[in-house]
Amino acid sequence: MTGHSAAPRPLQSRRAGALAGRVRVPGDKSISHRAFLFGGLASGRTRVTGLLEGEDVIATGRAMRQMGARIEREGEAWIIDGVGNGALLEPEGVLDFGNAGTGSRLTMGLVGPYDFTTTFVGDASLSRRPMGRVLDPLRQMGVQVLARSKDRLPLSLHGPRVSAPIEYRVPMASAQVKSAVLLAGLNTPGVTTVIEPIMTRDHTERMLEGFGAEVSVDTDASGVRTIRLTGQGELKGVPDFVVPGDPSSAAFLVVAALLVPGSDIVVENALMNPTRTGLIETLREMGASIEAVNPRLSGGEEVADLHVRHSALRGVTVPPERAPSMIDEYPVLAVAAAFAEGDTLMQGLEELRVKESDRLAAVAAGLAANGVQHEEGEDWLRVTGRPDGSGLGGGRVETHLDHRIAMSFLVMGLASEKPVRVDDATMIATSFPEFEGLVETLGGKLEAANR
Repeated sequence: MTGHSAAPRPLQSRRAGALAGRVRVPGDKSISHRAFLFGGLASGRTRVTGLLEGEDVIATGRAMRQMGARIEREGEAWIIDGVGNGALLEPEGVLDFGNAGTGSRLTMGLVGPYDFTTTFVGDASLSRRPMGRVLDPLRQMGVQVLARSKDRLPLSLHGPRVSAPIEYRVPMASAQVKSAVLLAGLNTPGVTTVIEPIMTRDHTERMLEGFGAEVSVDTDASGVRTIRLTGQGELKGVPDFVVPGDPSSAAFLVVAALLVPGSDIVVENALMNPTRTGLIETLREMGASIEAVNPRLSGGEEVADLHVRHSALRGVTVPPERAPSMIDEYPVLAVAAAFAEGDTLMQGLEELRVKESDRLAAVAAGLAANGVQHEEGEDWLRVTGRPDGSGLGGGRVETHLDHRIAMSFLVMGLASEKPVRVDDATMIATSFPEFEGLVETLGGKLEAANR
């Protein structure tokens, strides 16, 4: 469980014929983070299969181990012996989260109410990202925050002797903020309440219930959700926890198959939680042939196999209220839009400004470098497509250490007239270490590029 940094590794993709075959994407990243967090906190043993073994998730596991959880890999499974709710130990060293935004923010919520000091550090990219949205509600619960620059890493938290339960209305659509407050509520007496005006991914609520927490969710007529968590209850390990496949990872292979003529693939075990399927809904509106076969339940979540065939796409307007269900998929949607007939307008994208990079600016720059006609606004992007891919590609994309920018533009190169090069592919390992192997398994062409 060690992190690493490496020299940049430029990579390029090129057209090489139809994609075909069956593949299985790695486990969902959001659920994998939470499996380490909840398994490490619960009393008893949790056995996890299908975990995403990217660097971000491993950083979360490493942090839980530093605070007393026993975490070992046995064959295909991870065995977690948790400390029991309220019994985390003060870590001796700093908690290094590398590039993991989700892992760091959720762990801040989890440890914030503990009456000890925890110091969080990360890589250059994570150290630029704002943490205030999570720290503000923690301060209301009595947590002290010491940061060198305003609410950015490195920073230290020290909890109060007894934290105070709060009622917190989430000011933006953010599953991370909601989750951090609920996790803080686990070691807080009384009822912690989160009011969520726009529903975001609900893995935290589902999994807390699965681990035995006392949690309730009420939705009013206008769709506002009120989540109540009773603190200081017992969490119990889950003997057989199966992590479904990550829809954000599946997205790259799905779009590649839609764009490359003649392609016909199946992506197995994809998570179909309704809070995560905005991209599939949008692609179907654009004319994509995506069939969900063999629907089933896994670990309390809906999963299915996705049968995807090459399709002629047309531009659509993606409404802003869909953004929370596909926030990580806009870069690869922009690539799909580059091959669609007409204009695709994506709205409500302000959240992309504070991802691993300014993801909206990075997408626009990548499109520009590869001959795609587009307009960028403060919180919107319009892409004018070219269905045959003629004149597209040939550019070098600056990834800004952002794994989704790298993978999205490598997908573009599989279908464009000229190859597409990204300046660095090393950080793909943070979320989807199998990406290159799976693309090549399906028949795609990736190759080392010059700097």
